[in-house]
Amino acid sequence: MKEVMAIIRMNMMNQTKRALSDAGISSLTARDALGRGKGLVDMTLLKGAEQGYEEAISQLGQSQRLIPKRILFIVVKDKMVEKTVKTIIKVNRTGKSGDGKVFVMPVSDSARVRTGEKGDGTLDD
Repeated sequence: MKEVMAIIRMNMMNQTKRALSDAGISSLTARDALGRGKGLVDMTLLKGAEQGYEEAISQLGQSQRLIPKRILFIVVKDKMVEKTVKTIIKVNRTGKSGDGKVFVMPVSDSARVRTGEKGDGTLDD
């Protein structure tokens, strides 16, 4: 079993939920987040700004601003990982900076609180 964590644009949430549901993945958790990627940031300027150089800070402008994003947490059976990732990418890819990122991490176990059931049986098929 794996956890797929996807960081997507706020305005793509409904399309992503719909596409995942159509792909047979109905269970997910979502949270609001703030962040930014490395795109369009001159790392030399960023380092100078972190060290307190006013010139570097003024040249960075809005590029170090944190952007509102949505994080999805989806735990799926191993056989559903590729389908889940492909679905998220297909819906969210615009080809522009800020489309998001997907991470896949191992999950050692799960338990359904209501019944005490454990393992893959707690997940979507």
